Amino acid sequence: MSLKKDNFLLGAILGLLAPVAGFFIFKLLKYNRFSLREMYQWMTLNHNLITAYISVSLFANAILFTLFVNARYDKTAKGIFLVTVIYAVAALLIKFFG
Repeated sequence: MSLKKDNFLLGAILGLLAPVAGFFIFKLLKYNRFSLREMYQWMTLNHNLITAYISVSLFANAILFTLFVNARYDKTAKGIFLVTVIYAVAALLIKFFG
């Protein structure tokens, strides 16, 4: 299967990768003095921090989603949206049950 521009699979892949990139950009801008190991240890001590980082990271998906909707690549936008919802549900589950 090729990954053409308007493709659900492409949107799902972008939706999975964009929050990771968003997390690293946020870490570099806000907490560049901490290593990844220190960040992980700090986040595991407080589950509210994990949900906060997931929420900030999902901002990258919101940007991508907006770009693809405005470009009328609806299938790709649907893939991004589905993965965003899965990330958001995971954040809520961690917040309330973690």
